[in-house]
Amino acid sequence: MSKSLKKGPYIDERVIKKIKNLKPETAGVIKTWSRSCSIAPEMVGFTFGVHNGKEHIPVRVTEDMVGHKLGEFSPTTKFSRHGGKMQRELEKTV
Repeated sequence: MSKSLKKGPYIDERVIKKIKNLKPETAGVIKTWSRSCSIAPEMVGFTFGVHNGKEHIPVRVTEDMVGHKLGEFSPTTKFSRHGGKMQRELEKTV
């Protein structure tokens, strides 16, 4: 469920504070644990290290990502593969 429009998007103050005096070209990776933080237009061009529970996944923010959450681009689970007889046959042919 999304946040109420009258409240506005949730943007973590600590993330904004980290990028306030930096330029995207020289900033490097900015580590954050705030997966629920919405991406604001000020964040475009920066690379954030979004924590997935184990490590920080680098996420480069583009204009298309504005309005989404940082956690959407850092998956928390690793997809191994689907099993079954058909999958094994496909792997043998490759």
